[in-house]
This record gives sequence, C-alpha cells and structure tokens, in this order.
Amino acid sequence: MLPASACRIQDLDANGGAAIGREALSEPRRGWTRAEAQALYDLPFPDLIFQAQGIHRRNFDPNRVETASLLSIKTGGCPEDCGYCSQSAKYDTGVKATKLMDHDAVVATAQRARDAGAERFCMAAAWRNPKDKDLDKVCDMVSAVKGLGMETCVTLGMLTSAQAKRLHDAGLDFYNHNVDTSPEFYGNIITTRTMQDRIDTLAHAREAGLKVCCGGIIGMGEQVDDRLGMLALLANLPEHPESVPINMWSEVKGVPVSGSAERPDPIALVRMIAVARIMMPRSVVRLSAGRQYMTDELQALCFVAGANSIFIGDVLLTTKNPQTERDADLLERLGINSALDEARPDGLGHAARMTPARGAAAS
Repeated sequence: MLPASACRIQDLDANGGAAIGREALSEPRRGWTRAEAQALYDLPFPDLIFQAQGIHRRNFDPNRVETASLLSIKTGGCPEDCGYCSQSAKYDTGVKATKLMDHDAVVATAQRARDAGAERFCMAAAWRNPKDKDLDKVCDMVSAVKGLGMETCVTLGMLTSAQAKRLHDAGLDFYNHNVDTSPEFYGNIITTRTMQDRIDTLAHAREAGLKVCCGGIIGMGEQVDDRLGMLALLANLPEHPESVPINMWSEVKGVPVSGSAERPDPIALVRMIAVARIMMPRSVVRLSAGRQYMTDELQALCFVAGANSIFIGDVLLTTKNPQTERDADLLERLGINSALDEARPDGLGHAARMTPARGAAAS
C-alpha cells in the first residue's frame, strides 16, 4: 500500500496497481517530496518500469539515444576538496596538473568526436571558477566547436552572471554544474564549496539563457534516501535541467570516498533511472561515468527505464569509458538509433538497414 503522501500523484489503474497521475505524463511539475520519490522507488519493479517507459514514450523517441563526447581541456590542480575527485590538488591520485589545452587541439578533438558520432561536445576544466583571461580562450573554443555543427557544453566550476552571459554570447548551449548528492550528504564529500554555491551558478546560467546539465554521483557511501533527495532537489529547481547525468563513482585511489564507496546494486540503479524519468519527464537522462562497470544487460534495462543519452569515447576526463565500438554494437543489437549509427562509413547503420529500399517488398 502506498503512503498517504503519495496519493495526490498516484491513482489506481484498472488492475489495482499503482499508476502515476496523467498530468505527470505531459507537464513537468515541482513540489516533489522525498516521500513521493520513495513511493515511486518502492513500486514493484514491473510497475515502476511500465510507468517510466510510458512517460519516456510520451516525451521522447524511445528508440533513440543521444551521444555526447567529453574532453578535459584543463586537467588536475583543482583547489576544491571534492572527496571523490582524482583532480583535486589536495589528494595524491597520480593525476598531474596541466595547463589549458591549445585551441586548435581542442577543435581537432571535437571534429574527430563529431565524425565518430558525437552530437554534443563537452569541455571540462578543473577550476574552482574560471579567470577572465582563461574564459576568453574557452569562449573562442566554444565558438569554434559550435561552428562544426555540434551542441556545446562546458563545465568550469562556479560562474558569475557576467561570465555566464559571455559564454552564452559565444554560442554555448549547455552549462554543466552537478549538485553531486543530497543536501544532507553533501557535507560528507565537499567542504570548499556549498550546495548554495552550486545553486547560484545554475541560476546564473539560467539567467544568461543557457540550458542546464545537472545531476550527481551515486556509490559514494550515501543511502538510497540521499539518491532520492538529490533527484527531488533537481526536480524542484525553478526549471528542470535539460540534461540529468547520473554518474556511478569511478574508483580512484587516494581520495577520501574510496574508503566508503560501494557500487550500487544494478536493480537499484535502474530504479533510480526510472524515478528520474518520472520526476523529470522532459529531461534527457544520461548514463554518464561508471558505464565501464555495467553489463550490456544493465545498460539495456536503463534505456528501457528512461535513460536516453551516453558519453562516447574511451576516456571520460581521467577515468575509463566503454569503447565507441562496444557502444555502437550494443545499440545496434538493441535496435536503438543514434548518431553513432549515422556515422558509419558505409552508410548502413541500423536505421538504414531496417528501412526497405524504395520499391522493395517488405518481407
């Protein structure tokens, strides 16, 4: 039986099972409570997936996955103390600090990513906040990548309103700034930047006209309640993030989180993806870091639950990622279309092979 707090968002279907109210299928809502998120999470697995898939189909093509590529344009040396991060200068993780990459090298990498099937190119710099002289260079990179016909995204740490406006004017589409975890668990992993600092940067990005990419990390020793608290925080922002990356913490030696980290149960991960899809029906939900730990079957379940974006490429910042060929093979076997499909040199991706030639009789 569902808790009373969930009754205003759930009805009973003809078979007596829990069913999300139809308004959630069409219009994003705010005001989600932790109890409501928990009630969804606790549904019998088939009911939860059924609801999530229905909402997914109402808002997206269920047989298409967005592909993005992520490049570290400035690695290591970050003054923040994020307890999960290999790039913090406070921990000995073996990651060496580098200078900002050369403009032409970034653009060449973006072009290769586009040719390999990436639709969006994300550039990440390990800064607490960018200096204006560095922002000048990043803006030039954004404009050049935009000129390749790709969506653009950057993550540079905290932004002022003026910096967000400059990025927008350079052609930036998305600003990534994750909340990482629930407000209650946040202090266990970060002390150098508050949750409010993150919310303020998201607001600056919104005010500048940028789309927002914002999610978090699971598997850092938090409880399920913290994961749901993170989703409630995201779903109760003034506007839902257009992209919601869900990261599994990738093992890093030498950081505080490594002592308490525990990889989530696969079914628990799928449940979280499904709840994210229901609570933020029009957001793109991305399987981000940690896919190297996932089986093909687990990824397939996540797509069914409502995930519809992945990062392609062998490396995500400083951690491993499944090879592009593996991703293309998995999506082909699932019959899911993507730009990986369209980038095949023979022009015979899944969509082309599934479409009968003009004049040919369907078998």
